[in-house]
This record gives sequence, structure tokens and C-alpha cells, in this order.
Amino acid sequence: MKIGFDNEKYLKMQSQHIRERIAKFDDKLYLEFGGKLFDDYHASRVLPGFQPDSKLQMLLQLKDQAEIVIVISAEDIESNKVRGDYGITYDLDVLRLIDAFQGVGLMVGSVCLTKFAGQPAAEAFQNRLESMGIRSYRHYKIPGYPSDVERIVSDEGYGRNDYIETSRPLVVITAPGPGSGKMATCLSQLYHEHKRGIKAGYAKFETFPIWNLPLKHPVNLAYEAATADLNDVNMIDSFHLEAYGETTVNYNRDIEIFPVVNAMFQLIAGASPYKSPTDMGVNMAGNCISDDAVCRRASQQEIIRRYYKSMCEQRRTGETRDDLRKLKLLMQQAGVTTQDRAVVGAALQCSEATGNLPAAALELEDGTIVTGHTSTLLGASAAVLMNALKALAGIDHEIDLLSPVCIEPIQTLKTRYLGSRNPRLHTDEILIALSSSAATNPLARQAMEQLPKLHGCEAHSTVLLSAVDEQTFKRLGVNLTCEPRFEEEDRKYHK
Repeated sequence: MKIGFDNEKYLKMQSQHIRERIAKFDDKLYLEFGGKLFDDYHASRVLPGFQPDSKLQMLLQLKDQAEIVIVISAEDIESNKVRGDYGITYDLDVLRLIDAFQGVGLMVGSVCLTKFAGQPAAEAFQNRLESMGIRSYRHYKIPGYPSDVERIVSDEGYGRNDYIETSRPLVVITAPGPGSGKMATCLSQLYHEHKRGIKAGYAKFETFPIWNLPLKHPVNLAYEAATADLNDVNMIDSFHLEAYGETTVNYNRDIEIFPVVNAMFQLIAGASPYKSPTDMGVNMAGNCISDDAVCRRASQQEIIRRYYKSMCEQRRTGETRDDLRKLKLLMQQAGVTTQDRAVVGAALQCSEATGNLPAAALELEDGTIVTGHTSTLLGASAAVLMNALKALAGIDHEIDLLSPVCIEPIQTLKTRYLGSRNPRLHTDEILIALSSSAATNPLARQAMEQLPKLHGCEAHSTVLLSAVDEQTFKRLGVNLTCEPRFEEEDRKYHK
């Protein structure tokens, strides 16, 4: 895949910029860290060359100066809020993050429970943290937040919160998900630090939207597509334009809250160090785009993928999705349609040519598109996967890497002993069969060795796939989309 982002330049520039921001204050900076620290696959898709763990690698360059405070809302603990991507509750994700950070050598100083109001589940979680030797603190709900600034910045507001003891110049404030109270935690700490005579600073690290790209640049439009269900909207930062005469991009929530944040700064420190939301940011990603055209095309594809994802979720749940209209508008603004996704047309043509059987298409790194359709032995997704591996390995399409003799026992196991009604092999099953054959079949082994080359490839199915097939494509790093149609339209549940 063509590279459009200089990752090494980004790591160097981003860490240096944060060091410079620390030096502007009393060698104490609270950095609100938005987005994913681990596995930021959205960024790697729209900025080809950006590594999914780039933000983590950047922090590792600062690990001797940095400590991490993980923030979690007591309300989210009480309601057992679940992360959609991992399928675990927020409190368990805090423990996962602690293990992950410490596993790479980053210091986790403590956990802060925000919006605390005596919730039993939150108290139990705090006890669990203490038993594990993890320091924890409580921050409380403040009446009138965020509009009653004078009350917030007082002993009745931030003054009631526990002071989080930290020991390093850079304090990274992160959380399992949005709405956890990261910014409020940072500002509460500034209040307590200033009462102790320390003029600490605050900054915000969000990768998107990229402030020094145009408002309607596809990279920024792709961010809107990714957050369409949250109603995030990219906007021109009017505060920055007025202060500097420079057009920059931010998003609605930061722009709307800036006057309040600015007033808090003035009450805490006597003056605000920032004139705009853009000033608060430390994101250098826009300066590291090496090929704008590559990033534009990648972002356009991401918008189309988000559109298909929303349509499929609507089809599965039967619920009308408000974000679908916005995603259609974003496609128009990006100047693309579903036909600009090459695998869509190829999959539909394959289906039509085989009597409307379910079909799939996969685009390889060199632009070659392979297809596959449902047969008595394989589902369409398994078929296209096998055809892609044969194409990458230079194996003739007519050669069967797996004979029916190998496949039929698996079908018998599925239908006779495991109760499945579908005898065709899923993608995970075909890969297991292929790996078994690789021990004695050189061609099967050659095909297996091509699996890493599928990472970053595009695929499309003419029907909704099972969770198993979707997960296999995800693990292989294939960017999958599907038509919002069940293989059997009269079925209520898709298996």
C-alpha cells in the first residue's frame, strides 16, 4: 500500500513539541489524551504509514518524564458501561490499561474516580484497586458544572476533590472512553497545584480533527464519519481566527466549552495561557503527511466503509440510524459514491454471474481483484480468501489446495455433532484446514505464508457475514464492507 504519512518524523516531532509545552509551565503539564493510545486503526487507515501504536511509541520516548492517571466515571462503573470494541466493562478496561501501560515500562501513578456520589459499585472497585496496591482518588459532581464557573473554581467545587499526588513533569490523563471526565480532572489538578504555589499547565492531545488541514479535507471528513453517532462536527476555530487571523479546524464540543475553560483558567491562575481551543492542542500529525493524495484517497475509502457499516447495523437491528443521513452527506462532500470502492462492483458482478449466489471480492496490494462465491463446500468469504492466497502465492486458480476429502469431515463435525445447519466452511475453519494440510502439502504451506500480505487489503461481501467471518477478516487486517442484506432474507437472526 502506498505510504502517505511519515511515522518516524511524527514520533520525533510530537515528543519534542510536548517537551516544549512542559517547559512553558513550572515543569508540570497535565496532558489530556483523547482517542485510543493502543490500536488506533482509524488513524492508520486514513493516514497510511501511521502505525496503530504510534501514540504509545511517542509516550515511550517520554517515559522517564511521564506518569499516567487513568480516569473513570463512577456512574459508568455503576451502570456497567461496556466498551464496544473490546466487549468489557469500563472498570475491567481500567485494569487492562494498567497492565498494558506497565507492561511496556510506563508508570501508572493512580486511578481517579470522577462523578463520585457514593455509588456502591464504585466503592467496591476502589477497594479492589487499593487491595492491588493501586492508589485511587475521588472527584465529585459539582452542581452547575460547567456553567457556574465561580462555584466550580472554589473550595466548594474543585476544592472538594481529592488532590492527585504526582511525581513527574508530564501527567497523562487518559480514560477507557469518552465522557469520563478527563478535562475536569486536569482543571481540578491545576486548581490544587496553584493553591500549592505550582503554576502547572494543561494541554490537549487529540489526533483528529487535524487542525492545520482544511475543514473539508477528506481526513477531517473521515473523522466526522467515525464520530457520526456522537454528532461531533468539525468547525473553524473562530477564537483562533480572531486572535491570530489564521484559519484552523477544531470540533464543536471543544469550541463550545472554550469560553468556560478560559474563564476557569483566569480564576485559577489569574490569566489564561491560551487564546483558542487550537492553542490548547499539541497535535503534530498534520505536519507529517508526506503524500496528501494518498491520505485523501484512504480517507475517502474510510468514509464509504463507515457508510456501509451504518447501513449494516441498521439492517441487523431494524432500528433507524440518525447517522446514516450524515454519512451520505459526508460522502457527497468527499466527492465519492459506493462505486468508488472497487471491490463493491466486483463482488456484485460475481454474484450476478453466478445466479445471485452470495459473493465476495478482495483487492490485493497491487490492485488485482479476486472474487469468490458460495459453493457446496465453502462460503463466499472462505472462497475469496482461498483465491486471494493462491493469487499471492502464484498458484494456479484451478488447483485445489484442499480436497473434498479434507473438507467433508469438518462439515460432518459441524452438522452431525455440533448442530450447525450450515455445512459450508467459514473463514476460520478453512484456515485451520489449510494449516493442517501445510504440514504435508508444500502448496498449502506456500499459501499460508501469504496471510500477512492481506493486511490493509479491501474486501466486500454481497451479504452480511457471520460474526466469525467478520472477526477473521478483522484479525487479518482486511478492511471489510458488506451489503445490508441477509443471505436468507426471511431469517430473523443471522448465524
